[in-house]
Amino acid sequence: MKDRHGLLTQPIGRVLLNMSLPNLIGILTILAFNLVDTFFISKLGTDALTSISFTFPVTLVVSSIAIGIGAGVATRLGRLIGGGHAQQAKVFLGDSLLLTVLMVSAIAIIGSLCIKPLFLLLGAEPSHIPLIRQYMSIWFLGVPLLVLLMVGNQGLRATGNTRAPAAIMSLAAIINLILDPLLIFGIGPFPQLGIQGAAIATVISWLTAFLLSAYLLLLKHKMLQFGSIDLSRYRENWKQLAHIAQPATLMNLINPLANAAIMALLARMDHDAVAAFGAGTRIESIMLIVVMALSSSLVPFVAQNLGAGQQYRARQALLYSVSFVLIFQTVLYLPLAYFAEPIAHLFSQDANVIEWLSFYILVLPIAYGPLGVVILVATSLNAYHRPMASLLLNVARLFGLMLPLAAAGAYFFGVAGVFVALPISNAIAGIACLIIAKSITEPSNATDDIVPMTEQ
Repeated sequence: MKDRHGLLTQPIGRVLLNMSLPNLIGILTILAFNLVDTFFISKLGTDALTSISFTFPVTLVVSSIAIGIGAGVATRLGRLIGGGHAQQAKVFLGDSLLLTVLMVSAIAIIGSLCIKPLFLLLGAEPSHIPLIRQYMSIWFLGVPLLVLLMVGNQGLRATGNTRAPAAIMSLAAIINLILDPLLIFGIGPFPQLGIQGAAIATVISWLTAFLLSAYLLLLKHKMLQFGSIDLSRYRENWKQLAHIAQPATLMNLINPLANAAIMALLARMDHDAVAAFGAGTRIESIMLIVVMALSSSLVPFVAQNLGAGQQYRARQALLYSVSFVLIFQTVLYLPLAYFAEPIAHLFSQDANVIEWLSFYILVLPIAYGPLGVVILVATSLNAYHRPMASLLLNVARLFGLMLPLAAAGAYFFGVAGVFVALPISNAIAGIACLIIAKSITEPSNATDDIVPMTEQ
């Protein structure tokens, strides 16, 4: 695991561009899973679209756990590789995947047994539960594949190799795109499975991607090594993983939890607004794809450079990224606002849903630039071994700003007040994170935290 991708030597802009372009494709394909499902399911009617919207917070919770573990893996591997400890990096990745499969399998079993009470708590009507169960029973069955895939791909990205994960996820997205209409609507010899067909198509695509990722990690690049059973090594490696993964997971968990709270707030006012919010969050994910691609590149870049003692280079990469995101997202808002209503028509034929979704698209993206700054700074803080600071940033944004403002907006202005509260919160948080980005430094005890054990 040498510096084959130039993370420590080549110009910052070139490295980030070379890493981010494949990440852009990879993240686009991941988001395409949800967007494609939403598009085809919306053709089944408003009830189906509302039902799938209620699943978003739950699916985001599990995805957030995967992202948190992946952040821990990427940061630790980046530091180990940057410090020249390639063999330990391989064993660490194997131990991390073992912990991942144990955790996610337990979550999937519990979740599949609690579908009805869980979604009633989120504000779903009893009439929505059968449709939700059709989708989630299959989704819970296959989600360990997704989480292992996401964490394994972070192992590839930690070395600077972003092309392989992007190619794998692109293939999976194509499979999902092909199978979705066939299984949802029963085209040709395929059975008409409705909302359940979307879940089956997704799991099949996950399985394909998982097998390809395992082949690359185990056989082609030999980046993964499962050491002998050693409880003391497990404890040490899992402790190192948890140092970043626990706060990072909590940071990512509070986003869907906040979305769930907002959805429950909307459900008490207008179920059409719930459908619009669900579709809007999927669209938002696409609009922030450049930010997510850049943040995925920034973590291994910053981690490796800090591991190699190049603090100035790491900080400059963050500042370049923040400046780019502010400009890019501001420019992107203009065509998005102009085409707000045509975009809304793609997801619903219901006039009320279209009205609220158009309003969402018109209002929320105003602050996508500041939100991008929040995302970049929060992820970079993990690489700087400040995971608790990253967590506190998001807690303050969501629970100190967004939810109180959303509740006040709902009280005074109804659904519109809720939607307007979101960009105001993101703008305030973005300004705070911009100040942090300009003053961030490597903590004095960071290198002590990551001194590796004896090579295994």
